[in-house]
Amino acid sequence: MAERPTTIWREGIAEEPEELAADTLDPEGACMAGLFPEDLLTATDAVLDTFETELRCLAEADDAQIFGVVERVVLALNAVNEAHDGSAYETDERELLCDYIDRSLTEHGVDIVALTARHGLGRYQITDKWRKW
Repeated sequence: MAERPTTIWREGIAEEPEELAADTLDPEGACMAGLFPEDLLTATDAVLDTFETELRCLAEADDAQIFGVVERVVLALNAVNEAHDGSAYETDERELLCDYIDRSLTEHGVDIVALTARHGLGRYQITDKWRKW
């Protein structure tokens, strides 16, 4: 199963105090808790919960229904990003979120390559139409 970006971010937050205690991390480099406050993680998880629920209905979905699911998750993530002054998801976070969406769709039987090709898109452009983060 695709690993949620929030799981990765929470693991990073949990590891920093250990790394600081072991003197393997410069205190100036300890930034995970600041980058990923709990309200951001909770809001992102709520969006991903909804996305995962919608994925269960995709077994026999047509392209429009699949794109509808993608649009809704991207717009909801846009809202989370905006609630955090437009800076919740930077480059690494965007890549993790897009990869999570791609892997999750694939795990639920969506052929991303074929889907995007039918609509004149590259595989990694599935979120581009709506994504502001």
